[in-house]
Amino acid sequence: MLNSKQRAKLRSMANGLETILQIGKGGISDNTVKQINDALLARELIKIRVLENSLYTAKEAASEIAAACGCEVVQVLGTRITLYKPNPEEPVIALD
Repeated sequence: MLNSKQRAKLRSMANGLETILQIGKGGISDNTVKQINDALLARELIKIRVLENSLYTAKEAASEIAAACGCEVVQVLGTRITLYKPNPEEPVIALD
C-alpha cells in the first residue's frame, strides 16, 4: 500500500510518461492483463488510456486491472490510469 508521499512521487514521475496501452471496446481480456504485467515488470510505472467506446469507466478499469495484476493504482485522471508495481528482483524506482 502506498502512502501519500510515495503516491505524490510516483505521480510526478508519471507526468512525462507516454500512454503505452489502451482499453477499448474489447475490454480487459487475459491478453490485456498479460501485456500490463509484462509492462509493469519492465517499467514498474505505466500509463493506460481508457477509450470512450470501452464498456468501463477509467475508475472501474483501474480497480479491475489492479485486482488482476496485483498492482497499485497511483492515479486516475480523466481517461488515463497510472499503475505501479515494483519489480521483485531488480527494483528501478526507489520510493523510500
